[in-house]
Amino acid sequence: MASDSQKPKGRLAIIAGSGMLPLHVAGAARLAGEDPLIISIRNESDIDFEGFERALIGVGDMKGLDAAMRSRGVDRVVLSGAISRRPEWREITPTWKHLLKVPRVIRTLLSGGDDTVLQMVIGLIETDGRHVIGAHEIAPDLLAQTGPFGQHAPGEDDMKDIEKAASAAMALGALDVGQGAVCVGGRVVALEGVEGTDRMLERVAALRAEGRISARRRGVLVKLCKPQQDVRADLPSIGVSTVDNARKAGLAGIAVEAGRALVLDRQAMIAAADASGLFVCGIDRGIEHFL
Repeated sequence: MASDSQKPKGRLAIIAGSGMLPLHVAGAARLAGEDPLIISIRNESDIDFEGFERALIGVGDMKGLDAAMRSRGVDRVVLSGAISRRPEWREITPTWKHLLKVPRVIRTLLSGGDDTVLQMVIGLIETDGRHVIGAHEIAPDLLAQTGPFGQHAPGEDDMKDIEKAASAAMALGALDVGQGAVCVGGRVVALEGVEGTDRMLERVAALRAEGRISARRRGVLVKLCKPQQDVRADLPSIGVSTVDNARKAGLAGIAVEAGRALVLDRQAMIAAADASGLFVCGIDRGIEHFL
């Protein structure tokens, strides 16, 4: 009888929401010898995934998801990309294994935070005998490392802002609300909600233009994993657009959690940060270990 290590692997499926992360994961999987199936979420996924086999399902269509994976021998699943809205209860199409769970699913969709919803989705997928794995397990090169990424590093005042914003982000995450916070001159001025990081930074830029935030102090964005977060889904991520919006918001830089945040288009992002005079760095939970 073959041991678990000798059993042939089934196929990998990447459930793709919006943004570039699913494409990065698909590319890394292919380099590792996988032939990933891309399961795009209708009205969410915004990439054509040319050269990859692709299935399209609606948000909440668990029956369609199961059929797409079962017909192609999928045994491992990666959740990647953003989902802008939760399904209405009418859109939920369960498999027979999920029928008894539908009332709990609806309650979670109505009242649960993002991490609670993701944990529920993971549980539903694994009900059918598959395993959900993290995007970082397929594409470990995307993980942030400790210390500065580019030419610029945070100064003493920036470090104070990082510490304050990190404390705010931890408290926010414990409430299962968001992952990011902005601190300017020792004052927390913005917390990330359901709108996401880029929209939060647009709000900071508007507040600064209105004089509600000091024009003399720059400030920082910090993104951390939620304390209770399942790292198989929705790790904090940054990319070129994050740097661009941080620049427009007048910030000095960005800090993310080393080992538990994803950096997309790393070289392009670093080049954009260097050109804008912004620092981007990875921090540990113990900020005293930053440098």
